[in-house]
Amino acid sequence: MSQERQRSPVRIGLLGCGVVGGGVLRLLNENRSYLELRVGAPLEVRHVLVRDPKKPRVAECRAEWVTTDPEVIFKDEQVDLVVEVMGGETPAHSYLQRAIAAGKGVVSANKLLIAKHGPELVQSAISRRVDLAFEASVGGGIPIIRTLREALASDSVSNVHAILNGTCNYILTRMRDAGLGFDQALAEAQKLGYAEADPTLDVDGHDAAQKLVVISMLAFDARIDPAAVHVEGIRTIDSIDFRFAERFGFTVKHLGIGHERGEKLELRVHPALISKHSVLANVDGVLNAVFLNGRALGPCLLVGRGAGDMPTAVSVVADLVDVARSRLEGEPGLRTRSIQLSDRALVPRDDWEPRYYLRFDVGDHPGVVGTIASALGGEGVSIEHMVQDGRASTAGDVVPVCIVTHESREGSVRRALETISRAPFMKSPPRLIRIEDV
Repeated sequence: MSQERQRSPVRIGLLGCGVVGGGVLRLLNENRSYLELRVGAPLEVRHVLVRDPKKPRVAECRAEWVTTDPEVIFKDEQVDLVVEVMGGETPAHSYLQRAIAAGKGVVSANKLLIAKHGPELVQSAISRRVDLAFEASVGGGIPIIRTLREALASDSVSNVHAILNGTCNYILTRMRDAGLGFDQALAEAQKLGYAEADPTLDVDGHDAAQKLVVISMLAFDARIDPAAVHVEGIRTIDSIDFRFAERFGFTVKHLGIGHERGEKLELRVHPALISKHSVLANVDGVLNAVFLNGRALGPCLLVGRGAGDMPTAVSVVADLVDVARSRLEGEPGLRTRSIQLSDRALVPRDDWEPRYYLRFDVGDHPGVVGTIASALGGEGVSIEHMVQDGRASTAGDVVPVCIVTHESREGSVRRALETISRAPFMKSPPRLIRIEDV
């Protein structure tokens, strides 16, 4: 390769210039000289696609780059790489398809897009011998994709436990530390900018589920339909659950969980009780963390800021450096070709076998504890601990009864809870939170 070619700039078309796009432009500008040394050529922004050209943007976004017409990017043969930070499924999906078909390297921060269409886009990129890089789609600035793709290329992963949503983690931290209810903690998160005005995607667990699917592509070589992953959010967590958790030596975290079970995978996203001594127990506030076990490596923990302009921009630009360097060295697509995916069946929910925290809000009547224990025992669910929190002072008072089980099949636990829920002493549906040994 000639020195002249090495000095030629790598030209970029940026799709989107919101929070993350602005961070990418700032980082490209602030680290211009350093990045040129890493790549072996300048990184040059040529176009920036936006919806509203009049919207205020970071100073690094030059007016001459801005366009509302995607054809300006796709018809410009001088554009080498396309960086997608616009989010959403449409039209981002079609844009990445077009970029790959045109032989351009692609970098994306779009977790929804990669979760739903990643396998198809990976295969297209392999066929066209171009790179598709998506580090920023999971965990902001945490290099989990690079770790799985490169550092653990010689190993295989047996399980993953991850805190994948900063909004959920902040809310649960404040509920535990300040004794806030869910609604209070959510309002505080929204005021501080840690939660959206409509927090559904975050607090109902769907954001974390999309990220878990992306992780599974690299950790388990799995092609998974995101709709098949079991998802629960944190809306039903109550302050009393933190009190009981503390009593039993646990804390509450919202986790994305993946286990390899022979030919099948167990993938689930939900609140979980974990030991206060767990490496994840004190990953608090808006931090994210991924804790994985390699069969040869053993445990490995990555912690960092999972969102925001600059942490996410760090991952986007790191991918840019890799893709640009591969292109200049005449080996485009080499890293993407290492991603080989296959369909993996999921373990049915009824066959999961964790331990369980069960809470029953009951009237204070004789025989309550015996009836609950009998229903659980009838389904083969063994009790490890049982606690009744006080006694009712009046006939209408609710008394919580809390049980921690040994490992049990989820189907058996759910059948027992259905029986118990019909008992006349029950004041509200039973509450189930899984316990994870992590």
